[in-house]
Amino acid sequence: MNVRRLDPVLIDRIAAGEVVERPASAVKELVENALDAGATEIEVVVAGGGRNLIRVTDNGSGMGPDDLALCIERHATSKLPDGNLFAIETLGFRGEALPSIGSVARLTITSRRSEDREASMITVDGGQVQGLRPTAFGKGTRVEVADLFYATPARLKFLKTDRAEAQAVADLIKRLALAHPRVKFVLRGDDAPVLDYPEARGETEAEASTERIGQVLGRSFISNAVPLDVYYEDVGLGGLAGLATAHRPSANGLYLFVNGRPVRDKLLMGAVKGAYADLLPAGRHPAAVLFLHVSPALVDVNVHPAKSEVRFRDAGQVRALVVGTIKRALGEAGHRASATVATRTLDAIRTQSSLFGSAYRPPMPPAGGWDWRQSPAAPDGSSIPAHGFAESRQSDYTLAPMADIRMVPEGGDVAPVDHPLGAARTQLHDTYIVAQTHDGIVIVDQHAAHERLVYERLKRERAENGIARQMLLIPSIVELDPVEAARLLDKAAVLAELGLIIEGFGPGAVAVAEVPAALIHADVSGLVHDLAETLEDWGSALALEDRLDHVLATFACHHSVRAGRRLRPEEMNALLRDMEATPFSGQCNHGRPTYVELKLADIERLFGRR
Repeated sequence: MNVRRLDPVLIDRIAAGEVVERPASAVKELVENALDAGATEIEVVVAGGGRNLIRVTDNGSGMGPDDLALCIERHATSKLPDGNLFAIETLGFRGEALPSIGSVARLTITSRRSEDREASMITVDGGQVQGLRPTAFGKGTRVEVADLFYATPARLKFLKTDRAEAQAVADLIKRLALAHPRVKFVLRGDDAPVLDYPEARGETEAEASTERIGQVLGRSFISNAVPLDVYYEDVGLGGLAGLATAHRPSANGLYLFVNGRPVRDKLLMGAVKGAYADLLPAGRHPAAVLFLHVSPALVDVNVHPAKSEVRFRDAGQVRALVVGTIKRALGEAGHRASATVATRTLDAIRTQSSLFGSAYRPPMPPAGGWDWRQSPAAPDGSSIPAHGFAESRQSDYTLAPMADIRMVPEGGDVAPVDHPLGAARTQLHDTYIVAQTHDGIVIVDQHAAHERLVYERLKRERAENGIARQMLLIPSIVELDPVEAARLLDKAAVLAELGLIIEGFGPGAVAVAEVPAALIHADVSGLVHDLAETLEDWGSALALEDRLDHVLATFACHHSVRAGRRLRPEEMNALLRDMEATPFSGQCNHGRPTYVELKLADIERLFGRR
């Protein structure tokens, strides 16, 4: 078979298969062109999910007749003035988008520069140029794409419903709007949600970015996140990282940008996942909006046809910056948990009471007053006087509280409620601590909270001076399956670094000689059995640091205050104070929340008082 040159139109259609995957891909290319042209207002209109019509109008610099005729030619671009592919500062640069779109659709471009007296229009129909002609139009550019993929009908079979394609366009506009807060974005269409994001007017770029995040993702996202603003050498990281308790069921809540370019980069996604490694429940994902600023010479954006992935010259530096910055910001947030924890709690309560209906209000007392003696809750005893409790005798009945609601320690005063987590008032079911704050209550899971406290203490000791060990007076002998025993002994050196000294004690058994000082009262046998299972799950993909933290988390779980243990008032308040001073204490080692805070206003709504 002889070698031959492909037809130019066929070449453009092949390129369109890489650049224009769906209507949202075409919108991405056109909006990026508008941004590169310096537009401050961009309007996008779609019909039929974008397959019938895509119209992008901007107020950018526009093009003259010569540029307009040249922009539809393959590999023609204004974005590489010096031809340097190693310092790209624009969003587009390949010069493939417009000719590729024109080869599979009906493309019309209208544009005018501020210095031109009239605008120019050019049309490309299925790869055939219709010619250049003058027209009336204001400053900027309007690009219309009609009947997308009509020239390649096989591609239409792979598109989703109009609503799904329009939603993909909306998601794209949201990401581009997040990356460019000083630009006004408008999206309209019969199947698309109406989006209207006015220009963010914050005094600083960080303030403008936060304002735009509120426009796109809602103010609740901002209130449940911590700010990031770090610059190290040639790499900077800004944005908002969601609190660990504001996790999501999918990774759709993660927005990543490199030099203003929305990306779905595996390195960055892995770095974010690493930062939240021991804070999230299994199968849950963090929410964050992260802006990475890198010198153009240190990042290659030319590694993917759709420019959705990038390659960094020093990937290790970038990963370390992302992981370290997010961990530091979350750690500085201390015990803070997201408002979504309380929201989920209130929703659960409302669901249980939904049988009353949305219009339910507590019954009003009878007009003649309430006779407590007729209540089913009235105390037993026939000697209670008709005129009330004041003259009744204590021997007739007993009204004894289940706990001292003042929670006064022996020889001490009532604990103040001006702490962030308030003052302990009682313990329920020997498991949950109820504390009172200035404007509500806090319910703490004592085991989950103490588990995080011990875990963070062990990590801190390991990082500073090594974990302190305590020798057992009599070594504890633990019988295991021979395979598990061999696995533990194989990791004896690693466990020794973490304060656990084990030795072989015949077939299928180990002797524990020393344990971390913080675990001196722990169940050694249960700890060793859990460790054997933990080591079995170690995979080659886990870094050593992650493996060590996993072991420490197992240690902490066995030492923590167990559910079912009754605590004294001073112990409860001490736990609350430790939580306030410990990073990440808003969630346990398994990612579950350690406490729920209910505001008084929320409680009053539950009882119909508001």
